[in-house]
Amino acid sequence: MKNSKNVFVVKHGNDWATRSAGNQRVTKVFDTQKEAITAGRQMAINNQSELTIQNKQGRFREKNSYGNDPAKTKG
Repeated sequence: MKNSKNVFVVKHGNDWATRSAGNQRVTKVFDTQKEAITAGRQMAINNQSELTIQNKQGRFREKNSYGNDPAKTKG
C-alpha cells in the first residue's frame, strides 16, 4: 500500500476543497463540489485510501474506499 492518508472533500467558505487526513491546510480549492470530488477521488485512488465527502451543512454524506478493501470473505 502507498501513502494511506484518507482524503476529505470539505466546504471551504463559498468554495469546496480537498484535504488529506492530519493536515490543517487544504490541498486545493475548487469552485464546485463536483470538481473537488473528482480531484479527491483521484487522490484517494493514488493513495489507495478512503474518500470522505462533506455536504453543504458540514456533515459527511458519503465514503468510498479505493484499493484498501479487505479480501472478500465467504459468508
